[in-house]
Amino acid sequence: MYIVHVFVHVKRDYVEDFIEATVENAKNSLQEPGVALFDIVQQQDDLTRFVLVEVYRHYEDPAKHKNTEHYQRWREKVSDMMAEPRTSTVFYNVFPEDESWG
Repeated sequence: MYIVHVFVHVKRDYVEDFIEATVENAKNSLQEPGVALFDIVQQQDDLTRFVLVEVYRHYEDPAKHKNTEHYQRWREKVSDMMAEPRTSTVFYNVFPEDESWG
C-alpha cells in the first residue's frame, strides 16, 4: 500500500467550495481500481485546514490518479482557494495487512 496524507490550508471564504469540489473528486477517485481509500478530514479547531487521506494499492497508482480528468478538474478548481501550497507525507502500511483494505 502507498499511503499519502495531503495537508491543505484553504482561504476562509472558500471552505464550503473546497469541500464541495473535494468530495466530488474523492467520489470519483474511489472508482479508480488503484484507490483503496480516499478520506477528507477537517480540523476541528481551524475549519480552514484539511487532510486528504489517500490509500493506493501500488506505488504507481498516485501518478495514474493525477492523470485522471476528475483530479485535473479538481486541481484547477481549488488552486485559487489555497491559503498556501498543499504539502504531503507518504507512509508505509503497518496494520492491518494490505489484503484487509477494501
